[in-house]
Amino acid sequence: MSDKKYAVLIDADNVSDKYIKAILDEISNEGTITYKRIYGDWTRPGLSSWKNILLNHSITPMQQYGYTTGKSSTDSAMIIDAMDILYSGSVDGFCIVSSDSDFTRLAVRLRESGMNVIGMGERKTPNAFIAACNRFKYLEIIGGEKVNDKEDVPEDDLSISVIRQAVSEIVSDVSDENGFAALSDVGNILIKRFPSFDVRHFGYRKLTPFIKSLGAYDITSVPSELNPNVKVVLIKEKG
Repeated sequence: MSDKKYAVLIDADNVSDKYIKAILDEISNEGTITYKRIYGDWTRPGLSSWKNILLNHSITPMQQYGYTTGKSSTDSAMIIDAMDILYSGSVDGFCIVSSDSDFTRLAVRLRESGMNVIGMGERKTPNAFIAACNRFKYLEIIGGEKVNDKEDVPEDDLSISVIRQAVSEIVSDVSDENGFAALSDVGNILIKRFPSFDVRHFGYRKLTPFIKSLGAYDITSVPSELNPNVKVVLIKEKG
């Protein structure tokens, strides 16, 4: 378990309450959540369904009145809080939950300061925000919604053919003299190239069975040089 500390900031105007548990569970896999805040105008009747969910998950609601018609004061409040948390030096990363491209510049600024930025949003999220994050997770996927077609792709056009080509290039680049590449290295580089890459989109829970499904690689495991009790998974293009 990682000991990295994360601030989770949620835009209630752009996120359904049905995803909250999945969001927190997903970030808990990355580290410890030290801030859990959600932003919106809680006087609005449309947000009344959030009350029990916020209480059950100890999320702090941040009240932001809509002062001006047509402009999002919620965005401004989240951005200001994010910068305050950044300057406090109390976290290692942020999770920005929204499908709004207005947070693109915030994600870029946080990364410039050395923060690990995980974005979460629906499939409609603009690619600019996705690309600005270290990683981006689609709420439909982490929420366990069924993927109808493995070739069905979201707006960033991350199809199986694109990933197949990228894996081939990465294995060629990082393989040793025997043609083997560590699967963990391949996975890390994939995420750097494609922040929204997630094997769950293609119907798999782990990277190994996904790579196996491509049908182009031999997969083996060997003891780690640092710890013989730990296995390192290696892949090699089939001859």
